[in-house]
Amino acid sequence: MTVPPEKNPIPDISAEEAEELTDALLLDVREADEWAAGHAPTATWIPMGELQARIAELPRDRKILAICRSGGRSAAVVEALHGAGFDAVNVAGGMQSWARSGLDVVADDGAAGTII
Repeated sequence: MTVPPEKNPIPDISAEEAEELTDALLLDVREADEWAAGHAPTATWIPMGELQARIAELPRDRKILAICRSGGRSAAVVEALHGAGFDAVNVAGGMQSWARSGLDVVADDGAAGTII
């Protein structure tokens, strides 16, 4: 018996690749406490639960890089964005990978952030 290939894999990129794509929108979909504790300095924040109501805020002419804590929620967001016609990819490993890679993480007050 042959197993069919995965039909619609969620595309992903590494945190390092995401950081280099300066023309893309980095979309953080985590909750308020996670965002406040630490996020990428250039990220735009729309919690996953608010995405449907705020989808008009997203650009259709730029690639969207979705990020969460570890990559699970953002993968679901990418799938939804694809269904709505957006060009989106998941940042594999999320903010945990971002921080492990030594990329900048800031808190809401501008101080060095942490990933919770």
